[in-house]
Amino acid sequence: MKILSISIITISLILMGFKSFKGIEGTIFPTMQCEDYTGKKVNLPIDLKGKYTLLGMAFSNDAEIDLKTWISPIYSKFIAKTDEENVGAFDIEKNYDVNLYFIPMFTGINKLTSAQSKKKIKENTNEELFPYLLFYEGDKSYKEALNFEKKDIPYFFILDKAGKIIYATSGKYDDKKLEKITDIIEEN
Repeated sequence: MKILSISIITISLILMGFKSFKGIEGTIFPTMQCEDYTGKKVNLPIDLKGKYTLLGMAFSNDAEIDLKTWISPIYSKFIAKTDEENVGAFDIEKNYDVNLYFIPMFTGINKLTSAQSKKKIKENTNEELFPYLLFYEGDKSYKEALNFEKKDIPYFFILDKAGKIIYATSGKYDDKKLEKITDIIEEN
């Protein structure tokens, strides 16, 4: 009986955490000032130019490692349009008109090493990806606004043309997550 009670409580806590993160869908993405790889300021969601947007955010080294698992599949699907499932004699190449940004985040004590970390990220990033890279340096207010519960996983958001969050997911890349993101973007 104790095991059943503990299992129910554990499942409930997991679902409550999942619901609280998912509960942000339908809200406007909080204002966040970032900078691109050249140092130019980019204000989210204001500067998104009326396009659907996919944002991937990481605010720890562990989260950044998992964020990197998304880069190649997302870039291939939405930017390079070289996704393997679209290759074939009769396939029509889909033209996705979306903004895409990967955002390493520097808050708290990490702000002290942000210049060095940004330089290292740029050195280790393919130049083709530079236009899709933004850096955030600031406070942790976004964590509350976006219901981030774990610092060691990346978070992904699809924003509509008005900056409203229409889908949120987190964690390491998997095909089902990308399929869900693709379905939502194609529906809109």
